[in-house]
Amino acid sequence: MYCRKCGTQNDDNAFKCVECGEIMQPIQRAGVSLPHVPNYLVQSILVTLFCCQPFGIVSIVYAAQVNGKLAAGDYHGAVETSRKARMWCWISLGIGLGWFVMWLSFGLLSGMFSRY
Repeated sequence: MYCRKCGTQNDDNAFKCVECGEIMQPIQRAGVSLPHVPNYLVQSILVTLFCCQPFGIVSIVYAAQVNGKLAAGDYHGAVETSRKARMWCWISLGIGLGWFVMWLSFGLLSGMFSRY
């Protein structure tokens, strides 16, 4: 089996590449599959549309990488990318809600003082 990172030929049963240390096979312990890794793609798209586009786009980029890393056998990388996608979703949501509250407050205040 060839390493997908450095191209070195390894034994077919190798867990890691002998040259670069890249994980060659998905990690499984005694037939137990690893927990599901959410990709947060739907949430990323929604916060991009309704909250804060710049940070929502960052979240979409991370969310789109999760399934590819899982397919390549990089479970730990997929978990880390999923965590980053979730973090940027929350940042985008917080900024979007902050802008909405600020906009609503200024609108109410300007409505109150415009009568005088």
